[in-house]
Amino acid sequence: MKNSYLTGYMPLLSILLFSLSLSMYGQAFFVDMLKKANLYSTMLDIFTKTEINLVVIGGLMVLFTMIFATLKLLANTANEMALLFFSKDSNGELLNKTRFGVVIYFIGGLISLISFSSAIGTILIFLAASIVYVFYFVYKISPHITTAQIIGIIVFIASFWIFFGLLLALIFMKLYNGLLAAIPL
Repeated sequence: MKNSYLTGYMPLLSILLFSLSLSMYGQAFFVDMLKKANLYSTMLDIFTKTEINLVVIGGLMVLFTMIFATLKLLANTANEMALLFFSKDSNGELLNKTRFGVVIYFIGGLISLISFSSAIGTILIFLAASIVYVFYFVYKISPHITTAQIIGIIVFIASFWIFFGLLLALIFMKLYNGLLAAIPL
């Protein structure tokens, strides 16, 4: 049975798995910071250790879910705009051919749970899954478009991510410089 909606839940599960992995690392980091600031013992007077851990993991899950959902929205936009500009497919057949690629992120999310003690490991797993997905995307659409169109799609997607990466870096630098200027020395 081949149903194109069979993998419809996998993007959400992938986002939740990557978010959980980073949240578990962040929880340990955040609790350690609370202990260094001598706030953890005070919080233990009000809450149990389990409640503190669950609240921290829940809050970080919400934050990371928003980040990964935004990345998924941007990735879908980049892929569909690239196909709009560089393919002659108007029915969405090429997009349907690449739908099974969400399994790559789902497997990456499962693997990221193994490395929850390392944020860098989880981010590297996410980046590796993204690179594998780009290769899968190009592989699945390549029989149906010309080499020039493939090059156009790759350049467009790369330019899209470089633009948003630079924009985000600029925003963080402006924020960082603003905070440094506001701190009296």
